[in-house]
Amino acid sequence: MAKALERSIRERVPTLLTDLYQFTMAYAYWRSGRHNEPAVFELFFRDNPFGGGFSLFSGMHDCLLFLRSFRFTDEDVEYLRSVLPPATDPAFFLFLRELDCSGVTLHSVPEGTVVFARVPLMEVSGPLAVVQLLETSLLCLVNYASLVCSNAARFRLAAGSRRKLLEMGLRRAQGPDGGLTASRYTYVGGFDMTSNVQAGFLFGIPVAGTMAHSYVTSFSSLEEVWPQTLVAANGDHDNIDLISLTKGWLGRVCELLGAESGKIHEGELAAFLSYAIAYPHNFLPVIDSYSVTCSGLLNFCAVALSLFELDYSPLGVRLDSGDLCRQSVEVRHVFRLCSEQFSIPAFQSLLIVGTNNISEYSMAELNKKENEIDVVGVGTHLVTCTRQPSLGCVYKLVEVRGSPRMKFSEDPEKSTVPGRKAVYRMLDTEGHPFLDLLCLCEEPAPKACVAVRCHPVVGNKTCQSITPSQVSCLRLEVYTKGQITQPLCSTAETREKVQSSIQTLHPRHKRLQEPDSYIVAVSEKLRNLIAEIRKGSSNNSNFLLAN
Repeated sequence: MAKALERSIRERVPTLLTDLYQFTMAYAYWRSGRHNEPAVFELFFRDNPFGGGFSLFSGMHDCLLFLRSFRFTDEDVEYLRSVLPPATDPAFFLFLRELDCSGVTLHSVPEGTVVFARVPLMEVSGPLAVVQLLETSLLCLVNYASLVCSNAARFRLAAGSRRKLLEMGLRRAQGPDGGLTASRYTYVGGFDMTSNVQAGFLFGIPVAGTMAHSYVTSFSSLEEVWPQTLVAANGDHDNIDLISLTKGWLGRVCELLGAESGKIHEGELAAFLSYAIAYPHNFLPVIDSYSVTCSGLLNFCAVALSLFELDYSPLGVRLDSGDLCRQSVEVRHVFRLCSEQFSIPAFQSLLIVGTNNISEYSMAELNKKENEIDVVGVGTHLVTCTRQPSLGCVYKLVEVRGSPRMKFSEDPEKSTVPGRKAVYRMLDTEGHPFLDLLCLCEEPAPKACVAVRCHPVVGNKTCQSITPSQVSCLRLEVYTKGQITQPLCSTAETREKVQSSIQTLHPRHKRLQEPDSYIVAVSEKLRNLIAEIRKGSSNNSNFLLAN
């Protein structure tokens, strides 16, 4: 499986999957002899997504595989020769052909960690031309993965812990790679299953799915059911006529519920029977192709009761239209009646799956209304991140040749924080994080139970004194000298990390609506550096007037 993942990343993110200006800048660095200057970039985002209080860092696994396989082929170089300006020195293409990431070092927040706006998630250091060339690819790998993982976590918080969540957005995703990435990282973010078979193959995610409305509507008569018999699950080799058995049960169900048999759709019953014969242990049909109460539910109960009689265990039903909450209550009521009337205890606890253009809002509404939905399937609003299509991660230069660099901007929010940094998370007495502190690398680490003076990065920037009960260092070295230096976690292991990390958050920070703002601050020494660079930039603006 590891080889399949490595092959997948090479196919999905080839070295040419970047912006042209990365190559023009790399050439200019090379032409001026600056290409090997040591440089440091940081990757971060400026605002927490979806109006929420946090995000989840995802995509590092693929970043590491990308760095390890980063090389230009002869074909790559020949293509670049055709698109770069004709004045490009031919020797530059020889330089590209020999390029790799053996000189790159990556420090990163562990994948699956709760993160906040303005905190550097990754620090990429190495030769200037190389780390410049990595920008677009790393952003592409982190941006959507972190966004959709965060979206999934919000759906999980809205749903609560009891309900199972099924991701089923492949057909609505932005292309095959978007669909695959969504399936992977929605599972990491808290979903339980996916309908995406390739995601199950590559990442070990449980897959689920039974039938669509098209399967149901393709049948019109019981004559289309073939074969018509089923052998009992207890080992009895006699073939049982499932149609006759089900007709008998259907009459008893109609009598129990006072239903009109004339409104039952024969084609729907034929579809259910055909599927039940094919998969008697996995019978979970969609029951709203015609009418839930007048046909679908009755047909399901008759087929399910037949399966129980033959010692099989049907799974449940799927509702895909209308008022899911009301319908689920009605369906559960019928399940309980059948359970009691026909002495089948398991019937009352059959699954009810709800799927119908579910959004985060409608998911939260489920908890406010009476309902009996056990599993919710979510597609469009999950994988397309309808409320916010991009996380907006950026990749900014913070040091060259050991000298800090800072971007100024007409928009103060777009200014960057200069210098190589260490990132620390401050925890309160209950283990909840309450502040992330950015310090210069050379500063001593803050200590538990010792007061620290700091300045928030945004909002009220007045000096604060905080005393953490615990302090944790957020970043680790994960790649250096061409080697991945930390064990790669499986998708399931990263999923566990996400849930543990979210559980550490204080409720006020993980509220879906109007959460409290989490504080990200800089140390006094780092704040002084920012002030010095701003002052120096102002002084240097008069260089044209100098002798």
